[in-house]
Amino acid sequence: MIKKANKNANRLQRHKRVRSKVAGTTQRPRLCIFRSANNIYAQIIDDTNRVTVVAASSLDAEIKGAVNHTGNKEAAKKVGEMIAKKAVEKGITEVVFDRGGYLYHGRVQELAEGAREAGLKF
Repeated sequence: MIKKANKNANRLQRHKRVRSKVAGTTQRPRLCIFRSANNIYAQIIDDTNRVTVVAASSLDAEIKGAVNHTGNKEAAKKVGEMIAKKAVEKGITEVVFDRGGYLYHGRVQELAEGAREAGLKF
């Protein structure tokens, strides 16, 4: 009997494998993505000091008021723009992109493109 694969367990396994190779430094921190059914979250993390430098999500008041639904591509793009804007204010222009085991498609891709358009390089 073959057991049906659990999508999130597979994603976590991919994420662990990627995280063993990808780490953020003080000069080039890690842009980490988490996606749920209703929201999307992004953090810029300095792994050497184990500190979250900047965070943004679709739950923030600016984004929640600007979009009808917080779990779509439009909201993801706004989260990308917001995190890039906050990062540039803190002096961060280059990051390492950690897609969290998700495919680079849809909301994850929109968040990355929004962050690039607002000034982040990765």
